[in-house]
Amino acid sequence: MKIIISHDIDHLSALEHYNDTIIPKLLVRSQIEFFKGIISSKELFNRINDIFKNKWQNIKELIDFNTSQNLNTTFFMGVNNGLGLAYPLSSSIEWINYIKSRNFEVGVHGINYTSLEEITIEFDRFHSNVENKSFGIRMHYLRINGQILENLSKAGYLYDCSTSEMRSPYKINQMWEFPLQLMDVWVMNANNRWQSRNLDQAKDYSKQIIEKAVNANLKYFTVLFHDRYFSNSFKTWKDWYVWFIEWCKKNGFEFVNYRSAIRELEGK
Repeated sequence: MKIIISHDIDHLSALEHYNDTIIPKLLVRSQIEFFKGIISSKELFNRINDIFKNKWQNIKELIDFNTSQNLNTTFFMGVNNGLGLAYPLSSSIEWINYIKSRNFEVGVHGINYTSLEEITIEFDRFHSNVENKSFGIRMHYLRINGQILENLSKAGYLYDCSTSEMRSPYKINQMWEFPLQLMDVWVMNANNRWQSRNLDQAKDYSKQIIEKAVNANLKYFTVLFHDRYFSNSFKTWKDWYVWFIEWCKKNGFEFVNYRSAIRELEGK
């Protein structure tokens, strides 16, 4: 079984959220975690300070770490707004170019999902700003409906990774579907809206999911870690990601990205 790591970019700055409830929700969540003894006063201070620094992404830091670990991961960048994703297209293009300049794969973090026409608008918007003729997508908040996979394939996506199943990759017409098996939010929050696991509990949970995947004979195991959490403002999350990479290496798991996995699946 090979491991595929990817990163959704949901935020770039705090100022994007001047007219929504993202910042108040963060403050409430953080205070709950602090008073429950889940995060330290330093983490709480760092999160508040991040608002004033107007820095809500850790893309460079995460790429630097991944590069040091010889990990060729995939980033998903939005080209549309919705559900708390509010950064402008101009900023998105700048970061897409930066990520590509560091030799990392970039795909679409999709917003529209209700019709082929809306899905195609995002596909064309991304395609017009990148050199790659083929790329993948993950829907924001993993939003899917009965027709979305067919529509994503019709729009021209090389692959999608928006479903959550304990299943190996499969094809939807010409598009590969890579189900997601592990996400940082599932690991840390469990069934709550705030962090409810400490680092040891997060490790144990992750090992259990890996074991299930191995027992299910999965060819590829896909993991989502948001760049936002590669920060001492979310220390347990960052520590978990660093541990997970080290643990997988120690246990003999190989890392690939989606494009490499597709070449293997198609025997190219």
